[in-house]
Amino acid sequence: MIVYEYPFNESIRTMLRLEHLFDRLAQLAPRDEPVDHHFALVTMFEIMDVAARADLKADLLKDLERHRTQYVAYRGNPAISEAALEDVIARIDASFGALNQVQGKAGQALAGNEWLMSIRSRISIPGGTCEFDLPSYYAWQQHPPEKRRMDLAGWASALNPLAAALHMLLGLLRDSGTPQRMMAVGGHYQQSLPQNKTYQLLRLRMARDPTLVPEISGHRLLVSVRMMRAETEGRLRPAGSDVPFELTLCS
Repeated sequence: MIVYEYPFNESIRTMLRLEHLFDRLAQLAPRDEPVDHHFALVTMFEIMDVAARADLKADLLKDLERHRTQYVAYRGNPAISEAALEDVIARIDASFGALNQVQGKAGQALAGNEWLMSIRSRISIPGGTCEFDLPSYYAWQQHPPEKRRMDLAGWASALNPLAAALHMLLGLLRDSGTPQRMMAVGGHYQQSLPQNKTYQLLRLRMARDPTLVPEISGHRLLVSVRMMRAETEGRLRPAGSDVPFELTLCS
């Protein structure tokens, strides 16, 4: 099965982009090759760029506090496991505390590293990090993998509180929805949304078929899914057949 996600607002869109980058960093950093560690650094700089939004940290802290208030209200409810509830609240508190202690924007501590910033200033130039452009960076790439991994872990630690807060919030958001089995009749599905409820994320789960691509669009009142079939060179055409899938709306 494969899952596609569609954000209903800019805040969730930013969070999903950051999660994607943190996932990529987690895959690249443990590897051995210098080229993998080069792209791990590229990914760190991309995270810094996305996280540079002035209100991102404040928004995440506000969301964590909102979730904490909701879960605290469940205390004493006999239908809910007290141990599980306290575990969630403790994890929210830990994420909030770690992020709240970060000075300035996420990754701001890295901005003070002149060597890293010299790489960042040239990394967007095609071929701008060649050995004759940045000999010190080329020399760093000759270090043993263990040394490079240790350096990457140290630099990434400045971003860890942001990663933990994102993981916590997106996990809570995804758990808030209830999956429902749907059918895209003739390759198309449309659903009206209730006006008294605001959804933040749509999750679509379907059989893994690399030639079948769902085109999702939506807003606070309506969602639409068109199943497209990938042809040669990536061109898409309407699938035209009935396609079963699982839909989850998360608030």
